[in-house]
Amino acid sequence: MRKLIVAGNWKMNTSVAEGVELAKKVSEYTVSKNLPAQKQVVIAPPFTHLAPIAQVINADKVILAAQDCAATTNGAYTGEVSASMLKGLGVKAVILGHSERRQYFKENSEILLKKIKLALAEGLDIIFCIGETKEQREAGANLYNNVIKAQLVDTVFTLTPEEFKKVIIAYEPVWAIGTGLTATPEQAQDIHAMIRKAIADNFGQAVADDTTILYGGSCKPSNAAEIFAKKDVDGGLIGGASLKADDFAKLIDAR
Repeated sequence: MRKLIVAGNWKMNTSVAEGVELAKKVSEYTVSKNLPAQKQVVIAPPFTHLAPIAQVINADKVILAAQDCAATTNGAYTGEVSASMLKGLGVKAVILGHSERRQYFKENSEILLKKIKLALAEGLDIIFCIGETKEQREAGANLYNNVIKAQLVDTVFTLTPEEFKKVIIAYEPVWAIGTGLTATPEQAQDIHAMIRKAIADNFGQAVADDTTILYGGSCKPSNAAEIFAKKDVDGGLIGGASLKADDFAKLIDAR
């Protein structure tokens, strides 16, 4: 049975003190809801916040994730943070392939596959982001479907079925990130269904049925319930709305 997940990607926001306070509130709320094992809450604060936040959350109720990891294990790589370092802090998952990493830091499939392999070697779960740009979306379904499939084929589809079971897919239409635009529930369902079929074609239907696929892209309390209600949408990777404890709580409730 696949997990139902609401994950908060804080990006480069909050001071350490603000982040710790936000994490406390999210953890307390999650504990108070006594969520079933199938339903999970994930927070991904900045690297600087991970150690203090690991000390204040209930790790049985809130999964601590990182926003990225290095494509190397160790060495002279100034500013990088390895998967093993993250594991040592109590991190359980890592976001990889986010569109902002692809756009601003020129991360391609080759780099991402290295990161995926290193994170898996440390036992971390992967939240792997895929999605199309505005130009690709407007060019028609044949293009944007192929773009999304290629992002899978070149990376996580090279894994073994056992390795892939550690992967959560996050569909994030790039044109809807930070723009205020949102895919309609029908658009989200169409893409999620296409992704699940591609997984079934590559790994088999049983693996596809167990794979969690999240929606990311200006998801907020006002639209989450309708999007999350679609049969192939298993929750959300949340940006701005995860920075307010009350809004994030509403998103947890929506799933």
